[in-house]
Amino acid sequence: MLTWITDFLYSVIKLSAPIVFATLACDISRQAGVYNMSAEGNMLISALASVVIAGMFNSVWAGLIGGVAVGVLMAAIIAYAHLIGKTNMYLTGLAFNTAATGGTVFVMFMLCGEKTSTNAAIRSYTIPQIQIPIIDKIPVLGKILSGHYLLTYVALISVILVWFMLKRTRLGLRMRSIAENPQAAESVGISVVKVRYISFLLSGLFAGLGGAYMSMAYVSFFSRGMVAGRGWIGVSAMNIANGAPIGSSIAALFFGFTDTLSVSLQAFNIPIQFVNMIPYVATILALVIMNIVRIRREKAREKARLAKMQEKEGSAVAH
Repeated sequence: MLTWITDFLYSVIKLSAPIVFATLACDISRQAGVYNMSAEGNMLISALASVVIAGMFNSVWAGLIGGVAVGVLMAAIIAYAHLIGKTNMYLTGLAFNTAATGGTVFVMFMLCGEKTSTNAAIRSYTIPQIQIPIIDKIPVLGKILSGHYLLTYVALISVILVWFMLKRTRLGLRMRSIAENPQAAESVGISVVKVRYISFLLSGLFAGLGGAYMSMAYVSFFSRGMVAGRGWIGVSAMNIANGAPIGSSIAALFFGFTDTLSVSLQAFNIPIQFVNMIPYVATILALVIMNIVRIRREKAREKARLAKMQEKEGSAVAH
């Protein structure tokens, strides 16, 4: 039983990592006042690019760097369309995701002659796993925390780095001020377009890491539609915590838990269709619950505000 629990928790961390990357990608653009809906497609394109570039250069690191670079490039294209071309961000993101779904299959077929995966045509490369000194010797805890892929630890560290960047740096302050009031930010000399461009590029970097994780750690090849909604789950995690990186990442871990649960339940002869829908049903339920909580908080604040106003009016009449 203990072995099953440690394996389960190890898998929770493993399956949460790409969702954390997607969530951070969405958080950064949200903090700059833009809802970036393109994480799903960006991760998918980066996943394919990582495998192809690694195969071309016979190097896992070339694949990782290339996948991230492609993610940043895709984000730059979307940023140009939205910030310069003035396209609607929602429609641009949806169109990009749709194009990525079909485009990756087309490119894969052109390169490999296959429409399902690159496994047979391109040599597979995998990001190395890391054993954490001292921790790997601790019973139970070592099996849960040590031995993950390098990008898993990058995802966890990135949560703190993004939080620090948003809360403790000039760039983060400018992002948040633009989200609050872009006109006021512009009036004090902050370039809204420039800062939002930077936020899109950073968003693309994390989406690229998420895509590389999917095809070089989660599995060691690219397959059609392999991101499987994790980009959209990242959008949901971002919405749950309103773009706060730590809160959003906790939500991402919850979705990783449901993803792991769905995989574990496949061993109990439960219909595969039911099992596969668990992460997405959990996403919907989490959004509904958080919105109910948010609405109740707003009502409570409104009641407190009205009570305070009535108290002041009563004091004024008494005097």
